[in-house]
Amino acid sequence: MAHLIRHKLTNKLTNAAHTVSNKSQAKVSGVFARLGFQAATDEEGLGFAECDDLDYDYRQGMQMDVLEGDSEGGRVEGDGAGAGDGELQGDSHYQRDGTGPRADRLKAGGSLEEDKPKITTWEAGWNVTNAIQGMFVLGLPYAILHGGYLGLFLIIFAAVVCCYTGKILIACLYEENEDGVLVRVRESYVDIANACCAPRFPALGGHVVNVAQIIELVMTCILYVVVSGNLMYNSFPSLPVSQKAWSVVATIALLPCAFLKNLKSVSKFSLLCTLAHFVINVLVIAYCLSRAREWAWEKVKFYIDVKKFPISIGIIVFSYTSQIFLPSLEGNMQKPSEFHCMMEWTHIAACVLKGLFALVAYLTWADTTKEVITDNLPSTIRAVVNLFLVSKALLSYPLPFFAAVEVLEKSFFQDGGRALFPDCYGPSGQLKSWGLGLRVTLVVFTLLMAVFVPHFALLMGLTGSLTGAGLCFLLPSLFHLKLQWRNLLWHHVFFDVAIFVIGGICAISGFIHSIEGLIEAFRYNIHD
Repeated sequence: MAHLIRHKLTNKLTNAAHTVSNKSQAKVSGVFARLGFQAATDEEGLGFAECDDLDYDYRQGMQMDVLEGDSEGGRVEGDGAGAGDGELQGDSHYQRDGTGPRADRLKAGGSLEEDKPKITTWEAGWNVTNAIQGMFVLGLPYAILHGGYLGLFLIIFAAVVCCYTGKILIACLYEENEDGVLVRVRESYVDIANACCAPRFPALGGHVVNVAQIIELVMTCILYVVVSGNLMYNSFPSLPVSQKAWSVVATIALLPCAFLKNLKSVSKFSLLCTLAHFVINVLVIAYCLSRAREWAWEKVKFYIDVKKFPISIGIIVFSYTSQIFLPSLEGNMQKPSEFHCMMEWTHIAACVLKGLFALVAYLTWADTTKEVITDNLPSTIRAVVNLFLVSKALLSYPLPFFAAVEVLEKSFFQDGGRALFPDCYGPSGQLKSWGLGLRVTLVVFTLLMAVFVPHFALLMGLTGSLTGAGLCFLLPSLFHLKLQWRNLLWHHVFFDVAIFVIGGICAISGFIHSIEGLIEAFRYNIHD
């Protein structure tokens, strides 16, 4: 009895000593945490390890129920360590707040639901290429008009920066476990933002990113509807069909997008979109080469139009925006280890093609270069190019639409039992009526905005200056500094800080000039 009492007293004293030690360490770590650049303190790392141990025990218990005759329960490897077909996904779904795999993803047998169909590296590359080789490339010669050689430099610079921020954004999805192995502990841009704002404001970052993502994606969809209507109206001006009516026709063709269920289908549209884009570039460049003798090399200078060049910056930066798609793409890749290589070759190809296209087109028309370069083409060629542009716009629509639907569904319908509305999918994965209604409503909303917003180009410039620069420049560099601070070298810190400052300047200048443009357009009743 005396021995038992002494044992209990010893345990209590030991626990008290550990508590005091941990509190003192937490106070010291808290000083660094308040600076904003201490993402994973020792205390957080201890919690991560404890979560790993508890979840491992839980999974071991499940395995003992499933695998009869296995007295030791077997070893279960995490998805991040290359788990096999029959193994359970574990470490790749850890969260910093200690939550394990979501309960709604567990099957009756104790294993996780099978993931959605995976895409290959090439399919992921097509998706990224579709995003960064979009219709905004037609406005790049206009950027050369107001920036000269500086505009060409900006095309290269934006490609390098966006490729880098895409990589560091994906790096924020991973952390090292107690064995020093990188595991995917977060699933989305929102998870990264929430981890940065924890523990004081655990949901603030996610709300900010969600709002920015939805605005960016929905406005992109609206732009495709507007461009489709405008191009069709200009291609067939003799027909008694207004631009608004052509927008309605384009929206009817886009209604099947409401039935998309995964990125596998979107990848097929992206491939067709890339082919349409290739045909457009070939037609425009072929015409420009036919006038090579008239190229005005003397017009390309080292100067900028201080008033209009910030708008050109917005055009160039927005033409490279793909960060909002990257966490979903990387998570759906069959070989996530090839993500960095995919980002490099897609952005190198985009940089070369955009630079050549912008320079050749500007040399052809020089000071008469219009905001959309196809407006400079002769009427016969313009009609053919416009038809391909409409096809490209309609084929480009599904990717941002699918991403916007995913954000809305996860925010309002699937938030781990905390959502405002019931899940959009049934037990067998079928789409429920309200899920289909959400998608149809989103398609109709893009139509209404395209019809009733007369100055959409300026509004898009305003939105791009805020959400484009924020999602591609500001937030990735800030999140990388916060979450990976302890693992960064000095040049990584320098790059992140420099990108944050440059992105902030671009966002502010673009916002101011877009506001001025909107005020002028409404004051003088200028139509786009």
